Amino acid sequence: MAPIERDGEVDRPACTTSLLNKQLVFVTGKGGVGKTTISVALAMLAARKGMKTLLCEADGSGDFPSYLGSGPIKYKEREVLERLYAMSMDTEAALREYLHIFMHMPVVGRIGPLASAFDFVASAAPGVKEILITGKLCYEVREHNYDLVIVDSAATGHVISHLAAPQVLNNLVQVGLIRSQTGWMLDILSNHEITGLLVVATPEEMPVSESIELIGKAEKETTVGLVATVMNRVFPELFVQSEEDIFKKLCTDHGREKLAQVLNGGPDTLLEAARMAVEIRRSSTLHIDRMRQALGRDVPLLNIPYFFDPGTPYELASKVAGALGDEIGA
Repeated sequence: MAPIERDGEVDRPACTTSLLNKQLVFVTGKGGVGKTTISVALAMLAARKGMKTLLCEADGSGDFPSYLGSGPIKYKEREVLERLYAMSMDTEAALREYLHIFMHMPVVGRIGPLASAFDFVASAAPGVKEILITGKLCYEVREHNYDLVIVDSAATGHVISHLAAPQVLNNLVQVGLIRSQTGWMLDILSNHEITGLLVVATPEEMPVSESIELIGKAEKETTVGLVATVMNRVFPELFVQSEEDIFKKLCTDHGREKLAQVLNGGPDTLLEAARMAVEIRRSSTLHIDRMRQALGRDVPLLNIPYFFDPGTPYELASKVAGALGDEIGA
């Protein structure tokens, strides 16, 4: 699926760099890289800056309560922190809301046979179920209900189908209500001043490789622009070059003897931990450099440190929010 073309030219305007300048941000990444932590942290940061923010859990995994210190999060959004609202996506509830808003059907508790019919159609037609998820989020942006909508999206293997759903249906249906609905969604998704994709990785081979592949697919198959990438859990640089020379001397027999006197015990565990930390940092640097080269100069690469004492999920998200603020100058 190619980007939208108008008058023979590809419409792909330049992205702005600040995450907080957007109105709709999709956050994705390989499982286990901290995608949800980054999503919640970004929402916390936006709310702290006075923005009315909606945080949406797109896959319904149920992780938000531990990060937000709240009870269960459902489809109906509710305020969980000051200026921060949260919701969990539910396709049946989204269908019910869509039918009420656009078809003027009365709101009922369940839509029974209609939901079953929808599931049947959705299993056969690409993009039907995904359009409800993407459409709900685009609708909140269109109606200016929030200053910023942040989506804890599906992992790298599935997010493209959500972002591409309006374009897929737009290509399949040439006239009628569905065509008009996908049209305004595409206008929002294709506007890089409004919408952006944030890709989260950790400085390891597989997450970086998958992220680079995802960025390429998003560029080719969707109209959503990449606003930034986050390199999460970056180990600190423990030693400068002069300190590394001292560290090498401490690893000699004479150095170990002197260090043992200071520590009043064997230094082997301490030295091994320091050595491993240095090796991890050096390996991380290689992967960070590979990501930076793949991105080019126009896309920011934001580094979030490894927090050795993260505390609760809420405390971790709060710390990451502060680190994100430092990275983007907010």
